[in-house]
Amino acid sequence: MELLNLAAVLVSLTALFAYLNHRFIGLPSAIGVMLIALVVSLVLIAFGELGIANIDSYAERLLAAVDLNTTLMHGMLSFLLFAGALHIKLNDLYQHKWIIAVLATFGVIVSTIIVGVLVWLLFGILGVEVGFIYCLLFGALISPTDPIAVLATLKSVGVEKSLETKIAGESLFNDGVGVVVFLVLLGLALNPGKITFNDALLLFVQEAVGVLLGLVLGYFVFWLLRSVDSYQVEILLTLGLVMGGYALATELHTSGPIAIVVAGLLIGNSGRRLAMSDKTREHLDTFWELVDEILNAVLFVVIGLEVLLLKFTPDYLIAGLIAIPLVLLARSISVGLPIGLFRLRRSFAPHVVKFLVWGGLRGGISVALALSLPVGTERDIFLAMTYVVVVFSILVQGLTIGGLARRLQDGGADLNARSIQS
Repeated sequence: MELLNLAAVLVSLTALFAYLNHRFIGLPSAIGVMLIALVVSLVLIAFGELGIANIDSYAERLLAAVDLNTTLMHGMLSFLLFAGALHIKLNDLYQHKWIIAVLATFGVIVSTIIVGVLVWLLFGILGVEVGFIYCLLFGALISPTDPIAVLATLKSVGVEKSLETKIAGESLFNDGVGVVVFLVLLGLALNPGKITFNDALLLFVQEAVGVLLGLVLGYFVFWLLRSVDSYQVEILLTLGLVMGGYALATELHTSGPIAIVVAGLLIGNSGRRLAMSDKTREHLDTFWELVDEILNAVLFVVIGLEVLLLKFTPDYLIAGLIAIPLVLLARSISVGLPIGLFRLRRSFAPHVVKFLVWGGLRGGISVALALSLPVGTERDIFLAMTYVVVVFSILVQGLTIGGLARRLQDGGADLNARSIQS
């Protein structure tokens, strides 16, 4: 299918689902369109099984042409990360720098190990033969919280600023760490014994170079923004920063997501304050909010329709359902342990761990990484499990996180009271 026709179908479906959600359901936009897409997918599967229609085969060809891994990781992700980073205050991020850094690194690694071990034990109980290294791969792809899902959900949840900063900051940076851990483990799975500690360290260094690249590109565009006062040109400059910066990072084999996040933080803070007029700020915010909303909706529609391509069996479904509490348990330990240590010197809101655990949503990045696994039984199993965990995370956790925050506050746990000042 031609790219233009493919985009036309996806955008048209997204617009229709967004209308139906706004008119009749009233859920947050991204979650609503995903739910409708999921229901439509299940209906198409049922029609196909009953021989009523073959629309499901057309939908499968459509989704096969999308290639979620490429579409997300090398297409939408840069725009969505930049839009999210634009509205995060550097001062707030700096106040919580240590806990965010620990959660985005140590937390991801600990969660990867815990999930890998628990899933390996689960397969042993179910009598399914899967190598331990592939269980760790599942741990690596499911452990990072998804910045797209998290930021989309936080927009509709009224929580205290420090909690929002912690969870948003963690989600913006931990996907880079998760991708490196995933690539190292994938190399070990495909080439046993050929990946050394130095190779792994080099990958982490290459990812870290993304910070420097983001600073250089961000300051260059900041300098350009200061020299003009035309919102059309300035918006175009930010577009060039996002698209060109991500492409350059890819060519340099460094972290495009981290580079774009750093550049977005710089433009959203110094650039907004020192290089833009009020008129430019207003138009820039409106433009990137629209880009964020539209791409989020399209992405969540694709996730909802992606079930058409999955190979579900009763065993896969059971494994996916059991994986949900295992992933939440790993998240509880990987978040609770560092916060428990920080509590020896700093104060936190009483239920901060509960909020960070339940608000740590998984999303499209996990599905995209699962799709990049080598073709085989392991890929089919872990792709189905990943999808089950992601759907639960977005639909259940995403829809209830606001209620959780309100109950904690109403119960006397003042989330505004005590927060880390590290």
